[in-house]
Amino acid sequence: MNIRNIGIIISREYATRVRKKSFLVITFIVPVLFALLCTLPALIMLLSKEKGKVVEVLDESGIVMPYLSDSDAVAFRDCQGEILDSLKMHIADNGADAILHISPLDSAARTVTAEIYSVKPVSVDIKESIAGMVGTAVEDYRLAGYDINGLKQIMEDVKAEIHVATYTIDEAGREKITSSEVYMIVSIVLTMVIYMFIAMFSGMVMTSVIEEKSGKVAEVLVSSVKATELMFGKIMGVACVALTQFFLWIVLAVVIIVGVNATIGFDSIAGAGPEQMEQMEQMAGMSGMDMSMLDSLASGENDRMSAVIETLRDLNYGQLIFSFVVYFLLGYLLYASLFAAIGSAVDNEGDSTQLQLPVTIPLLLAFFIAFYTFEAPDSQLAFWGSVIPFTSPIVMLARLPFGVPVWELALSIALLLLTFVALAYVSARIYRVGLLVSGKKTTFSDLWKWLKQR
Repeated sequence: MNIRNIGIIISREYATRVRKKSFLVITFIVPVLFALLCTLPALIMLLSKEKGKVVEVLDESGIVMPYLSDSDAVAFRDCQGEILDSLKMHIADNGADAILHISPLDSAARTVTAEIYSVKPVSVDIKESIAGMVGTAVEDYRLAGYDINGLKQIMEDVKAEIHVATYTIDEAGREKITSSEVYMIVSIVLTMVIYMFIAMFSGMVMTSVIEEKSGKVAEVLVSSVKATELMFGKIMGVACVALTQFFLWIVLAVVIIVGVNATIGFDSIAGAGPEQMEQMEQMAGMSGMDMSMLDSLASGENDRMSAVIETLRDLNYGQLIFSFVVYFLLGYLLYASLFAAIGSAVDNEGDSTQLQLPVTIPLLLAFFIAFYTFEAPDSQLAFWGSVIPFTSPIVMLARLPFGVPVWELALSIALLLLTFVALAYVSARIYRVGLLVSGKKTTFSDLWKWLKQR
């Protein structure tokens, strides 16, 4: 192969794609969209909550109504002495959204039944909230039946909320507080990004090959350069585009982090300042909360936030970025060579579906294994998934934040490199024949014939 020809093709592919408006849009808009995606669940929960619902309550037990407290979502209206059938007939007329009927107290089972009547089905949140308050009323009634002084307080006192702090110990014996949740989030982000990159840019290679073949551009190009040079030049050109986009994202992320740190400061996030503590103490005094309990809660929150901040600081970002680049390049080259061979074998994208299946299945399998890896990064499934070349680019990135022995990393990269070289050879043999074949639907037997052709 002529290195000069490959360099020309790489430059052509790179310049063509980088100059497109879509490249600039994706480069600068995707990080913003990703940030919005992270905050979207909380925003949806905030906007999806119902407000201002009115529930009329007919409490025949005499124990539940005091426990039904109003909130922004629902307000309760006592209808003691009313007739249930009459209330049901005039729900809307009374300005109510639902009727809650509490049955008379069952003295034998020491419980009640609760029924909600409404014109439109009530939300799950309101239903669960009512169930919780009715359950509390029944529990207190049962506790009172034991006739033990201070039993309710005893039951509250024995309840314990334990926060387990985690530490890692380095070779020098130094302890560092860590947060497993942070490792999991970093693992999820790396998995999603590398899966998106490999799938998107490998598919881009196939689409480009199909477009050039169907437009007869490929026939003109192979008259000047070898088909294998065209294939590798196209693959490397798209890889350069992907790396450019990735490093621009890194720069944007660093700018955002530095801006947040300069404006707010991570140390202020890690713990409550004096003003916040004073406000919490005032609220505690108004509510009658025990100050020792407040101190315990504040200490627990500070420990958790400190663990998050310390874990983010101690992450080996150099290793993560280096590994991401290596696994992306090798994983992309492996899959892009296969997708290039598929693109050369078909005349349009519709005909490529059958041939893509054996290639996309390992990619999807790696994505699913990665989600299991978040919970058990040292399991046998995670280990083999991070070593087998077709799944290792994604699964190893999912394991990396949790710590991976150097020999496993080296073995995984070596096997991935060797597999790429072998598949690149196979793909090149298919590509050089398939690029000039058109007018018929390609099957797997055709690919096998092209592979054996000298």
